[in-house]
Amino acid sequence: MVDGKKALRQLKELGRMGCVKKMRLAAEEWKEEWQTLLAILMSARTLDETTVEVGERLFKAYPTVEKLSQAPLKDVERIINRVNFFQNKAKYVTRSAKILHEQYAGKPPHILEELIQLPGVGRKTANVFLAQYGHRAIGVDTHVAYISQKLLWTLHTDPAKIEQDLVAIFPEKQWTTLNRTLVRFGKSYTSRTKKDELLAHISKI
Repeated sequence: MVDGKKALRQLKELGRMGCVKKMRLAAEEWKEEWQTLLAILMSARTLDETTVEVGERLFKAYPTVEKLSQAPLKDVERIINRVNFFQNKAKYVTRSAKILHEQYAGKPPHILEELIQLPGVGRKTANVFLAQYGHRAIGVDTHVAYISQKLLWTLHTDPAKIEQDLVAIFPEKQWTTLNRTLVRFGKSYTSRTKKDELLAHISKI
């Protein structure tokens, strides 16, 4: 594994290269925190662009967490059917909305252990949400895992172990932006060959 100083140089270069395209990630630019959380939930195995469009429609149809918690499951399925695994996610969305409304007054908790108790909210979703609101957390998705392995920031494939390695390498102030930086880089270069070529270059920095 690389040392922290080298990893920081590489992270800076990833950030520079990931700015070539303007993009909105699934976690960004929502008015309400519950919308952010549920958008991240829906984004699993789904393009951010698709998730944002679906989220816009869903939250327009159900503008409050209370209304969403009462939405007929079939209606939610119909609205979000462009995201992968939409039937399961529709259940998670409505059940989580109900819990958020009834137990948290519509405000998602900012505590990892409480977030992962919500239906469909795993550690990655919770960490991406927390980082979006300034907490020092690292969400490990496919982009983060792939890039971290290529740059030898980790030798693991298990997301929890990758997270532990990243926490050990990077100072806390970098944690909140780590996921966004790597995702932006990953989405900017859709060709695996081009991506690997750039990562090979970055690995030498």
